[in-house]
Amino acid sequence: MHDVTDPNTWGPAIDEAVNTVSRGGLLVLPTDTVYGIGADAFDADAVAALLAAKGRGRQMPPPVLVPDVRTLDGLATEVPDDARKLVEAFWPGGFTIILRAQPSLQWDLGETHGTVALRMPDHPAALALLRRTGPLAVSSANVTGSPAALDVTDARAQLGDSVDVYLDGGDAPGGVASTIVDATGEHLRVVRQGAVTLEALNDVAPVRGVDDPVDDADPAPAEEPAESPADSPAEESAG
Repeated sequence: MHDVTDPNTWGPAIDEAVNTVSRGGLLVLPTDTVYGIGADAFDADAVAALLAAKGRGRQMPPPVLVPDVRTLDGLATEVPDDARKLVEAFWPGGFTIILRAQPSLQWDLGETHGTVALRMPDHPAALALLRRTGPLAVSSANVTGSPAALDVTDARAQLGDSVDVYLDGGDAPGGVASTIVDATGEHLRVVRQGAVTLEALNDVAPVRGVDDPVDDADPAPAEEPAESPADSPAEESAG
């Protein structure tokens, strides 16, 4: 367990976390919403280990945390203009966007049906790590069925030795899961309400709410990732 509350002293801890990711290990990291368990998004075995540590199957793929808005087009394709407006307004922050994944990417996050959920967290230690590792597959730091960890001690109690490195950033400042918007259909639609309100989203671009009727022209919503206090199918974005 390593303290990453102070940028002046967190260098060795970030170094060890980067090394852990590069060799296919798992780490727990603080974010601006809840704590997350992370792995190299491009290492299929590491992602499988992440899901196994949570007791979760491939049908609930983890979202991907990114260090910069510019990463968006490297990981996603056919990004709607309104989705870009939301990203520019709410990244970094508690906002996750589901997009069509770039088909050329050599990764296996699980049964994504060609989509990827992306978020840029508003947390200095998480961003410092991401700038060195690149995109990380990150799910809420909890065992399926238990509340998402809001501090590193809780994460350690739930995940134990399945995780190689724990980064302690203090209490999670947000404590509320990110809002997830599906941008893969004809209309942008909230599939999980969280840190960013529907009203705030609509101040930037038209977004339909969770309870709004679905048009025949709209496909079924992409399965959202998990991250809420109760690790349900609508819960997975420490991200």
